[in-house]
Amino acid sequence: MTPASRRIALFIDGPNFHATSRTLGLEVDYRRLLAEFGRRGTVLKAFYYTAIVEDPDHSIRPLVDWLDYNGYTVMTKPAKEFTDSYGRRRIKGDMDVELAVGAMELAEHLDEMILFSGDADFRSLVEAVQRRGVRVTVLSTIRSNPGMIADELRRQADDFIELEDLRIAVERNHKMMSNAGSK
Repeated sequence: MTPASRRIALFIDGPNFHATSRTLGLEVDYRRLLAEFGRRGTVLKAFYYTAIVEDPDHSIRPLVDWLDYNGYTVMTKPAKEFTDSYGRRRIKGDMDVELAVGAMELAEHLDEMILFSGDADFRSLVEAVQRRGVRVTVLSTIRSNPGMIADELRRQADDFIELEDLRIAVERNHKMMSNAGSK
């Protein structure tokens, strides 16, 4: 099978991927990220899953809007706000079930699923998608301390992509230009 004929879908666990990239000090350019995987095959869908606070000024809103207009299918649900036992404002919003359902529904149309998460909860999903004949690649990092990927998820996946290895391909341009200009 030629790379162009490989049918790929990206499933991005937004909060997990954000935490992983932040741990590496990497600001992801999502246009470049989509292009990078477009070179590896035909990206049928690129999903971004996140819970959002129903506040137009919430920091994730501009990213969600940009992704929605630029080739990503954004899957959201309202986050729940609560106060913890220490009186701190907390936000809870898990999209794992929605991501898993989306992956299972699309699996029969894919050759490869790329999962952007290190969450151990996805090990069973990876196994189920593999049983449908789909190759599963997990993208996260082991180069942080501690690593951001659960060992059982990495072992279950057919392949692992180290996010740090994609830095040059997916990092926002302004960082690269500022480094080039500092000679």
